[in-house]
Amino acid sequence: MEEKRIGFAFCGSYCTYSKAMEALEGVAARWSQVIPIVSESGVVTDTRFGEAHEWMMEMECICGRRPITSIKEAEPIGPKKLLDALVICPCTGNTLGKLANGIADTSVTMAAKSHLRNGRPVILAVSTNDGLAGSAENIGKLLARRDFYFVPFRQDDPAGKPRSLVADFGLVVQTVASALEGQQIQPIVLGPA
Repeated sequence: MEEKRIGFAFCGSYCTYSKAMEALEGVAARWSQVIPIVSESGVVTDTRFGEAHEWMMEMECICGRRPITSIKEAEPIGPKKLLDALVICPCTGNTLGKLANGIADTSVTMAAKSHLRNGRPVILAVSTNDGLAGSAENIGKLLARRDFYFVPFRQDDPAGKPRSLVADFGLVVQTVASALEGQQIQPIVLGPA
């Protein structure tokens, strides 16, 4: 187990939470400390994919600590240099837009803003229905910025949702390891599954 402190943030793409939990388990198996962070909507939103409190309990079980769930709790991440890397998985189109435009109005975006002040990596695992539409500009902005790394992604349903993108959550651990070395794994855009 490597001695690193990894933040693992969940946004609202609830349909990918089960895969994100598998990625969280992989990160927790590789690095010594994993701090879960959950957007405010993720804390309270029950969906057909699961109840919020059950997801929160699973995160706590995997990481051995309660998730950060507020802006107030996330703000010290930067000043106290709490993390070596921050993963946002899943990273929604809404969060992409906020990150690309410097908006920090949720626990997840505040964690990223605070963490970035230390010049350390933020790893994004995209999951958005408008990745090849409204969110494409924001993905482009973040690809061009220092300290942002992307988990390789693809169209998840080209026929049914032609503008939708989703990261390959099985590549989260590899992407984090590369980002900690200052490298973006390639290719970023994957072919069909």
